[in-house]
Amino acid sequence: MRAEKSEWSAAASPVSPSHPGLLQVATTSFLGLFSIVGLALYRLPFYYDFMVSDFGWSRAQVTSGNFYSKLLIGPLFGFAAGWIVDRFGPRRMMMGGILMAGTALIGLSYASTLGLFYFFYLFNALGYVCGGPLPNQVLISRWFTRARGRAMGFAYLGIGVGGAIAPLLSNRLTQQLGWHGALRILGILVVLIALPLAFFVKESPDDQTNRLAPTEPAAIGGVWKSWQFYLLAIGSMCSIGAVGGTFQNLKLFMTGDLFRSVSPQDAQSTAAYVLSLILISSLCGRILMGWLADRFPKKYVMLLIYLIVGCSIPLLFLASSRPFLYLFAVLFGIGLGGDYMIIPLMVAELFGVKVLGRLMGVVLTADGVAEALAPMMVARTRDATGSYAMGFMILIALGLVGALALALLPKSRFATNARRTL
Repeated sequence: MRAEKSEWSAAASPVSPSHPGLLQVATTSFLGLFSIVGLALYRLPFYYDFMVSDFGWSRAQVTSGNFYSKLLIGPLFGFAAGWIVDRFGPRRMMMGGILMAGTALIGLSYASTLGLFYFFYLFNALGYVCGGPLPNQVLISRWFTRARGRAMGFAYLGIGVGGAIAPLLSNRLTQQLGWHGALRILGILVVLIALPLAFFVKESPDDQTNRLAPTEPAAIGGVWKSWQFYLLAIGSMCSIGAVGGTFQNLKLFMTGDLFRSVSPQDAQSTAAYVLSLILISSLCGRILMGWLADRFPKKYVMLLIYLIVGCSIPLLFLASSRPFLYLFAVLFGIGLGGDYMIIPLMVAELFGVKVLGRLMGVVLTADGVAEALAPMMVARTRDATGSYAMGFMILIALGLVGALALALLPKSRFATNARRTL
């Protein structure tokens, strides 16, 4: 308890931000990720089966919104977003992203053609790039040093809380207002919850130069010569692809394949419960992995997360038994909770905070490509074969390749040589 207090007190020293500033930053990021990711991004797959049923679209078509948005928005805007957040700060970009994400959900509620569906899905992806993890990671990394893992874990709890509440809320709103009305309400909530604090948050502590260690590089050129960066990016891509491919197809798998013998209402309720269990478990994953990341080499924490992801997916082959389905939900949720959170901590430890926005712009762009391709590939194999078996095998392989790539990195403090090249 005393050690934890000293870390937060260190951040409140004369050259560090005050406690109210830390609390405001952490709360702003929590609510931002709660809305942008937990409500706006993670909940869209909940509505896929309604779109398939109402509009006659295929599984590949409804998951292709994620595919095209990640494949187009990431490469087009990811690099620019990283440069902008490093140059001008995260606040204004966060505000724009929040407005875009809320508007996109409202627009999707009116989209009855694939053209409009793709347009608003692209708009939602742009809101994610501008208001989601990237600016929040930079904001937290600027304000926090020794307690950065716990601060990042707390902020990322917003994703789990939002994701855990959203399926139950969506299910209730859908029963009362229809799925169109439910999407509109979620869009309005995104703006009302996240925008006020983002408007008032400070970009960085008053004495930013004192917050950044003198060993942290101001230049980025040497990073591109570091093989560690590319190995880290490959591992991240594979693991994020496995997570995204599983999560984007999970409700379709449950309602369309696993629960075909039960009533549609029971299938929807059970699927909502499982999705909530995953996101509730992700809360534990974020707290646990953030705590571990402050105490142990981040490489080993990241490797543990990747192995949990890769080893949880095989349980879906046994998901006809409810205990195995719930076990999958718990393990996958823990891996999901740590996966996205650990990446910026690793990048900051390897290459410093001054270039974190630009590097995370690259990493998130690469992750976005993987997150776009994997769900689409799994959905296409399901449409072609009538089973998710082959798709799940691909996702298992991706998770294990990601763990292997990370295992090939040197031990803790393996960024020393990379930093010397800068």
